[in-house]
Amino acid sequence: MDLISIIFIAFGLAMDAFAVSITSGLTIKHLRINNALKIAIFFGSFQVIMPLIGWSAGLSFRNYISDIDHWIAFGLLSLIGCKMIYESSKIEINKKKIDPLNVYVLLMLSIATSIDALAVGLSLSFLNLSIVLPAIIIGIITFLLSIFGVYFGNRFGHYFERKIEIIGGLILIGIGIRILIDHLT
Repeated sequence: MDLISIIFIAFGLAMDAFAVSITSGLTIKHLRINNALKIAIFFGSFQVIMPLIGWSAGLSFRNYISDIDHWIAFGLLSLIGCKMIYESSKIEINKKKIDPLNVYVLLMLSIATSIDALAVGLSLSFLNLSIVLPAIIIGIITFLLSIFGVYFGNRFGHYFERKIEIIGGLILIGIGIRILIDHLT
């Protein structure tokens, strides 16, 4: 897989964290840099860890499914993309009751926004690709987009949060189609 594809995957995966960062930014009244950094560190770290876990799990049974691995990668990426598009209509954080800077809340949001990265790590193991560079790129892009998302959300978030999930979903579906076409031709 080339670097451009990895970057597109990273942006697609980062859209969940970006959308939640925008929503978090909406709820923070007096935004400071350490608030944005705290959110971004949680989201970026989990986006590095989860693909590593998925990739490691995939290695254990990759040999058994090598004939259909491209179909599995296509299916997982398409499923994740469709799920993101479907859930774009459900993005809600109760602005009065949830503190986006609470460590427990950040932990839960980090896990929730990185489940897709776990599946992508699994997919990359089926394609016999190294996970180190993709995991680092996914984490860095998620970190940067999360910082931007918190600030953006604090200023303008109520206009765009649902559209971002749709874009991320479409990116992942497109990459899944590309993987399938590459293996079928």
